[in-house]
Amino acid sequence: MRWIMDFFSPARPPLIADAALRDIAPIARLHAASFRRGWSEDEIESLLTDRSVIAHRAMIGSRFAGFIISRIAADEAEILTVAVASNYRGRSIARGLLRYHLGRLMAFGVRRVFLEVEEGNVAALKLYRRAGFIEAGRREGYYPKEAGKSAAALILRRDLA
Repeated sequence: MRWIMDFFSPARPPLIADAALRDIAPIARLHAASFRRGWSEDEIESLLTDRSVIAHRAMIGSRFAGFIISRIAADEAEILTVAVASNYRGRSIARGLLRYHLGRLMAFGVRRVFLEVEEGNVAALKLYRRAGFIEAGRREGYYPKEAGKSAAALILRRDLA
């Protein structure tokens, strides 16, 4: 019955807030569904309890829609991971998460943000470029692919100040 209500109800904007320990399991599940090597609940817990890490989650009603996690070092940060549940993709949730997250990083005094993305990840590259990230480097053969092939990681940077 719930899915029927979700289907016929108008699109709701996500509620973006700090991720907390109660979010460990949904973050781990979504990470595993989104990446070749998902992070375990223990790895997620380790990140969420690290004082240099900030994480945010997006909820649509009571449903977990996405998350973003970064690590801060001095006046720089690295976005470690971002994921949006497949049934919520294409609704600007990643854009909202990224915008909110960058604002919070700025509030913590971060002046520069870095991330790595697979060169063939068109949707992610579009998101990051629209958000003002530029290519700062490249790591050849970083991401393993099928049949012994690999793809380069693009290192992107955005100055916040």
